[in-house]
Amino acid sequence: MNVAIIAGPHRKVSQSAKVANWISGRLEILGHTPWVLDLGNHKLPVWDDSFWDGGEYWDGIWKPIDSELKKAEALVFVTPEYSGMASPGLKNFILYCNSAALGHKPVLLTAVSAGRGGSYPISELRMSSYKNTKPCYIPEHIIVRDAENVLNGPESVGKEDAYIRARIDFALNILIAYGDALKSVRASGVTAKKEFSNGM
Repeated sequence: MNVAIIAGPHRKVSQSAKVANWISGRLEILGHTPWVLDLGNHKLPVWDDSFWDGGEYWDGIWKPIDSELKKAEALVFVTPEYSGMASPGLKNFILYCNSAALGHKPVLLTAVSAGRGGSYPISELRMSSYKNTKPCYIPEHIIVRDAENVLNGPESVGKEDAYIRARIDFALNILIAYGDALKSVRASGVTAKKEFSNGM
């Protein structure tokens, strides 16, 4: 299965990118085809409504990404926690998207915290980011806490590291099952009605 992984840090070197790459490696081991977009190293301009007009400038920025998103049958969003919030970079990315790219595809939400936080970005994304793009956030999510000390090598170094590795595999297997199930929903045609293209 093609899986797009979007990491939303603002830093060029980040724990969120590390987590995204870890998840990518696990998906490969599980027999899937991941694609990673690290927004810390592939920064998008702040979205504005001239994007809707298209043109060479916006096409150069967005078309290669949009092509990968449309191929994806499932996605993972990885956000650092900035002041208790999901990253502005990830939310800016979502503004670029439409339902053709994300609609009725399962998404595993993943938050990354240097300490013991991470729950607020999950709640924020579940509450406010799906209206027009229509991703299906699965019930399972991941919070990588104390991020500097986990997922750093091929073997776990302690109880917390072993736990988050096992939890990621558990969540990825659920994501893939949703990906298989939602293919038929999209193929049925019931999700596409022009006059209801945006959420209420």
